[in-house]
Amino acid sequence: MRKIAVGILTAMVGGTMLVSGAGVASAATATTAHKPGTKLYIRDIKPNPVLVKRGAETTTYFNVGASRNVKRVELSVAPEGVRTLAAKKVKDLKGWRFSVGFNEHDPAGKWKATAVAFDYRGRKVATDSAFFYVKQVKTKADTRITRFNAGPSKVRKGKTITFTGRLEARDGRRWKGADRERVDIYYRATGSKVWKRVTSDLTDRHGKFHAKTRAYKSGSFRAVFSGDRQLKDAKSRTDYVRVYTWRHRH
Repeated sequence: MRKIAVGILTAMVGGTMLVSGAGVASAATATTAHKPGTKLYIRDIKPNPVLVKRGAETTTYFNVGASRNVKRVELSVAPEGVRTLAAKKVKDLKGWRFSVGFNEHDPAGKWKATAVAFDYRGRKVATDSAFFYVKQVKTKADTRITRFNAGPSKVRKGKTITFTGRLEARDGRRWKGADRERVDIYYRATGSKVWKRVTSDLTDRHGKFHAKTRAYKSGSFRAVFSGDRQLKDAKSRTDYVRVYTWRHRH
């Protein structure tokens, strides 16, 4: 008859075995007696530790070995020292292999995996457990500068050029305005290869910025965000402004 593997994630606490940092799970002392001739052991857990990034999911694979008289295997996974009633899906990959997806909402630290074997009569015949670790990786959120505009596009020398735009940061699948962040405006004169900072502004609660400078020579402008501990840097598209000199005609 075909093997049937059942995956269950529950809130279980306790354990007797430590997994090495390389991700291989050694056999743990069974929490219930093995039936003579029955073998059950968690072969490995990969990756271990489980590195979870913000806004992403990391899939972890559990490989369990069992003797021929085992009909069904159940796997439970739970954080050590954390009691919760919430259950997560454990996917059955056949051949006593399971997978679990971890995300930023799962508690970091030591976790315990427990495998339970059942015979053809549905009786529990063996158990094995192993520890692994979940670590939250601090990553900076992506950013972008949108709606950047330097205007007017044609201006007389000495007059004001106004810069507007919006700094956004990725929040999951959405982009949200990044508030209280400094955005610098850089200028490159026509014929030059050098960018120079001319002004800056702090974004408002919607991520919008507004800055001004005087017009002296035609050239290109762009907005630059240098990033911080939580946000990556970003640059806007360039916007060209032509500066002309007014001449009085007699």
